[in-house]
Amino acid sequence: MIKVIIKIATTFLILFFAIISLISCEDVVDIDLETAEPKLVIDASLKWQKGTLGNEQTIKLTTTTDFYENTIPFVTGATVFITNGNNDVFNFVEIPNSGEYFCPNFVSEINQNYTLTVIVNGETYTASETLLAAPTIDSVEQDNEGGFTGDEIEVKFFYDDVPFENNFYLIQFNTSITALPEYDVISDEFFQGNQMFGLYTNEDLEAGNEVTFTLHGISETYYNYMNILLGVAATNGGSPFQTPPATVRGNIINQTNFDNYALGFFRLSETDTMTYTVE
Repeated sequence: MIKVIIKIATTFLILFFAIISLISCEDVVDIDLETAEPKLVIDASLKWQKGTLGNEQTIKLTTTTDFYENTIPFVTGATVFITNGNNDVFNFVEIPNSGEYFCPNFVSEINQNYTLTVIVNGETYTASETLLAAPTIDSVEQDNEGGFTGDEIEVKFFYDDVPFENNFYLIQFNTSITALPEYDVISDEFFQGNQMFGLYTNEDLEAGNEVTFTLHGISETYYNYMNILLGVAATNGGSPFQTPPATVRGNIINQTNFDNYALGFFRLSETDTMTYTVE
């Protein structure tokens, strides 16, 4: 009997020290990832909030960098301007050491055509888009029996689609429980001229949380771009080592060297915003 007890105790000790050795042998491994040549990234999303002048607009220029970098390099010394259909020119002046280019006197006009020009490192990038209207957010409804399991809070905001034309919308959700906004895109293909809605749900949503809805009017081109971008983000599942099925290219063209394309998209949107406190 004593031999059996000793044998069991010995087996336990062997297993214990084996587990300890596995834990203590854990090492941090740096994976040698290939780094491509940096590409210019043009963040040119101009937004005109209803009820404002829309005259202050900012465009940001950065470059891509390798995975292990903690900071994103910004681009200085560029020439940035936008020309509208009336040949009015709006210059964006660099804010020192920021990569941000600011225009204080931009004229926002629904259905006006605009052309962006960025000149940097001897190359010229251009893109053209139209500033499109956004409907007004009419109301918000809350459902406490939403989600797949019926025990989550759902919040819907409603708006009326503009009739007799094809419209596309970007929906943005900012909440007090998430660090980053969430996005969705929708067309009025099946809702032409009818009431439409945006839906937000989160298992952690509870009374007292705030949800801010922002509705953007966007072009079909930007709708298609965001559809692909959101699809790639969902497919990656947040893994930094997953390779996207393709590079998502926007509407910005390098007129000097076509193959040296920039990342990003030039778009202009009227927006409407409403903040709702969960009950």
